[in-house]
Amino acid sequence: MLTFNIISLCIIAGCFVLDRHKAIQAIHRGLKMLWKIVPDMSLVLILISLCLAILTPDQLRTWLSVDNWTHFILALIVGSIALIPGFIAFPLAGVLLRNGASVTLVSGFLTTLLMVGIVTVPMEARYFGWRTALVRNGLSFIGAVIIALAMGRLL
Repeated sequence: MLTFNIISLCIIAGCFVLDRHKAIQAIHRGLKMLWKIVPDMSLVLILISLCLAILTPDQLRTWLSVDNWTHFILALIVGSIALIPGFIAFPLAGVLLRNGASVTLVSGFLTTLLMVGIVTVPMEARYFGWRTALVRNGLSFIGAVIIALAMGRLL
């Protein structure tokens, strides 16, 4: 993390040297984007914190274990429907893994979350057509299942 921060600061300093005005504009734009995601990020962190306060690690392990195919399928379905951005989904996945969730379940949830978009199919169909949107989502879902099962096997 420290390395990433140092690299970022060096890039920003380089931008200031090249064009101070554009660098300031870029920082303002970045801060505006950050300000827009803070409420969503805060809400998700609050919900995760409440869930972790209510549920014990043993309950999470039981509910999120790979041995239970019902929960695996539920994770795939929730991932396909949910509209959670990656910058929130990856920390959530880390929390789930630290609390005993199986790699297969978390991989399935994360992969469907990022590859399948049930809620966005109408918008996608408007641009690419219904057939393309449905085929892409169907193949993405199948790919997500394969990826999740492979991850569970490899890790």
